[in-house]
Amino acid sequence: MENIFDAKTAQNYIDRINKLTPETQRKWGKMTVDQVLAHLNVAYSFIFEPEKHKKPSFIAKFLLSKFVKPKIVNEKPYKQSLPTSPVFIIADRKNFEEEKKKLVGNIQRVQQLGKEAFEGKENTSFGIMTSQEWNNMLAKHLNHHLEQFGV
Repeated sequence: MENIFDAKTAQNYIDRINKLTPETQRKWGKMTVDQVLAHLNVAYSFIFEPEKHKKPSFIAKFLLSKFVKPKIVNEKPYKQSLPTSPVFIIADRKNFEEEKKKLVGNIQRVQQLGKEAFEGKENTSFGIMTSQEWNNMLAKHLNHHLEQFGV
């Protein structure tokens, strides 16, 4: 699993993102390239703006942490065309350049904060996570969607 806290790895993701253009076509799925950038930014909003998101009930959080989290934080890549949680669905078109700039900034911010900042950090849906779980979740998500757009 790639280490998103490593500067070289973070730059590799940024280089891949910089290969995208507003005209880049997907290989699978429904989202356009601007929508997928916005979709990826939602994951970072859970980290940097958790107050924007409704917290799941105790029971929902328990179920998410027991049944969904293990699939999200393991090292197996995501399969194509998986169902998307409603909070991550981007229905309208977005400004490509704004979303791209925001995503690059989010990747840089995570890398600069370092794995220490993520060790024991709480995730709104999954509870306390290790830095390795944060790493796997973010790296898998980025890689999945960058591959979706051929970069």
